[in-house]
Parts: sequence; structure tokens; C-alpha cells
Amino acid sequence: MVTTQQILDELKKVKYPGFGRDIVSFGMVQDIEVGAAGVNIILAPTTAREDVIEQIRAAVAAAVLQMPGVAAVDVTVVAAPRPQQRAPNAPVGIPGITHIIAVASGKGGVGKSTVAANLALALAALGNRVGLLDADVYGPSIAFMLGLHERPQSTADKRIVPLERFGLKVLSLGLFVEDRTAVIWRGPMITKLLTEFLREVAWGELDYLVLDLPPGTGDAQLTITQQVPLTGGIIVTTPQEVALLDVRRAVTMFQQVRAPVLGVIENMSYHVCTGCGARAELFGRGGGERMAAQFGVPFLGEIPLVAEIRQTADTGKPIVVAQPSHPQSQAFRTMARRVLEEVATRPMHAAPVIY
Repeated sequence: MVTTQQILDELKKVKYPGFGRDIVSFGMVQDIEVGAAGVNIILAPTTAREDVIEQIRAAVAAAVLQMPGVAAVDVTVVAAPRPQQRAPNAPVGIPGITHIIAVASGKGGVGKSTVAANLALALAALGNRVGLLDADVYGPSIAFMLGLHERPQSTADKRIVPLERFGLKVLSLGLFVEDRTAVIWRGPMITKLLTEFLREVAWGELDYLVLDLPPGTGDAQLTITQQVPLTGGIIVTTPQEVALLDVRRAVTMFQQVRAPVLGVIENMSYHVCTGCGARAELFGRGGGERMAAQFGVPFLGEIPLVAEIRQTADTGKPIVVAQPSHPQSQAFRTMARRVLEEVATRPMHAAPVIY
């Protein structure tokens, strides 16, 4: 008779849909029962998506049924672990939105918004329902990068309807103010606006809402982290030491609100000469990866200084959709897969306690 270890070894060949890792390393295999009547496998998925669960169930049954000595296979899927009881005064989730990911940076000028836009598009290209909220109230640029100009409409109950572009649902303050209008607001006005953008928007059903945070760790960032339970944060940096000093503050901010850091992305990592192909590390080398290792968080990847990234964003069609076969488009999709993997491997938790 086949043993449980043999079955477990076979299940290590079953990949989680969309990832290179197997379902065993994801912790999905809860139990294996071997009896005279056949094999019963109990799976505990980390996702609520029925199509993914059914795909895994079918792959598991097929893999085990072809093993010698296995006459029948029964695959039981148990419900994903329920979130723990929400702590008093903890932020409440947004109805219809499964995961909320904040893209942050400790300082400005590191390309955070460019990364947020392309990462959101890459998540959508992988089959997810994605929204993108430009929460950088002082320098909203997402609307420009996506070629959006029209003003959003409202529903009958006065909720804002986000615009749709390249498969994303998008909202930005840049859609409500003129390009030359300076946003000179105090903290209470920022809090009111961001609360409305989070709570009074008809986002619909989304797998991921990506938030493009303002740089730094001020009122806007604290408002968002106190308003909604974040699935996690992604920190964008450049290699030089002055930028890495600010990464520490961003990491600390997420730690203080009990939101996991899903990873660090190093932007402007190097430049490749278009003439000779020589690689030049203009801002140093490997700083983002060292910082990720120091804090024990994943390093999601590096993005070089590539003219096409800037050029496509300037035309309102980011590189992931403008040039999907470009090496950097593929790099963004790889980083998006790593983000999905980080989310999938984390158990569902209650909303964090804000101190």
C-alpha cells in the first residue's frame, strides 16, 4: 500500500497556479489519510477563489490517482482559516476588496509611482481584479501616467465611480484638480480626502487594491494605515545610502501598525549604455537587497534606469502594457508573482491594532 510520505512527495510536484512553488511548501496539505478504500487528502487553501481551488483539487486528484496501488482519491477542501476577532478600534476592511497593498518610499524621487502603476498593471495581467488609488495627494501622477483626463462620475448614492484603464479601476486627486494647481492642505483636509477615497468609492469586487502612498511617514500615511487593514507594504528605494536611511523609517512605519512588509524593490539600480552595453551603477550597488536582508523581508527585484519606462509613462501607457515583451515588463510581472506568493503564504489575520 502507498504511504503518506510517498503521497506527500508526489504532491510536492503539484504547483500552486501561477507560481513556481508547490502546494506543500505553501502549507496547503493539511492531512493525508490512507485506507483500504482509497486515499483522502485534506487541503486548506489560502485563497477564497473557487477557480483556483478547483484547479488545485483536480491537479491533486490526478497526481495521486496515477500512483501505483491507489484505487480511489477523495480531495476534501476545508475553509480557509477565519480571521481572529478584530481588536477594538482596529481598522475595518473595505467591502468587496480582498487585499490592500501599500506602495511606499521613505523619500521622494525614487520612482515609487512608476513602480506602483506598473506593478498594479502586472497584477492585473496575471488575472487579478485590481484597483489603483493614487494617495499621493501632494504629487498625484497616476492619472497622467495612465493617460486619464476625464472627471469621475458619482452614483445615485453619491459614491465616486473610479475610472477604468488597461483593466484597472483608478482614482486619483489628479482627476479633480488642474495640472497647475498646487495642493496646499493641512492634515485634517488630507485625512478627510483620503477617508472619502477609501470609503466613499464604488470599487466593486477587487482582489487587490494598490495604494500609491506619498513619500515619507506623515499624516497621509498614518491616516491610511489607521483607516484600513493592510495586507502588507512594498517599499521602493534606490541603491544610494541616503535613500536607504529613509527605507528604515518606512519599514518601521509598517512594523508599528502591524502590517507585514511584503518586500523591497530597488529602482534605478543601474544603467546600461545603449551604445556599448556597459553597465554602470550610478547610485551604488545592492543597497536595496542589503536593506531587505537586514530587516528580514523579501527582496522583490531591481529595476534599471531604462528610457522606455520613462517614455511609456509620459505617453500615458506604462511599459507593462505598451511593451509587454520588454525585459522590464517581464521583470514587473515577476515581481508581481512574488508579491502574490508572499500574500498567499501568509495566513489571514485580524486587522492590526493601532497604537
